[in-house]
Amino acid sequence: MKKHECNRCGYIYDPLVGDLEHGIEPGTAFEDLPEDWVCPDCGAHKDEFTVVEE
Repeated sequence: MKKHECNRCGYIYDPLVGDLEHGIEPGTAFEDLPEDWVCPDCGAHKDEFTVVEE
């Protein structure tokens, strides 16, 4: 599972960590996030994220 970075604020969504504050369990792939999920730091939508190349 790949990490994704918010193009607006630099927040990194790590699927191994999830987003517990917003009910997203660890192990949830970015592609499996609900369509209404937004960046917890700035509110950007999923289409404003890019894959982090490691």
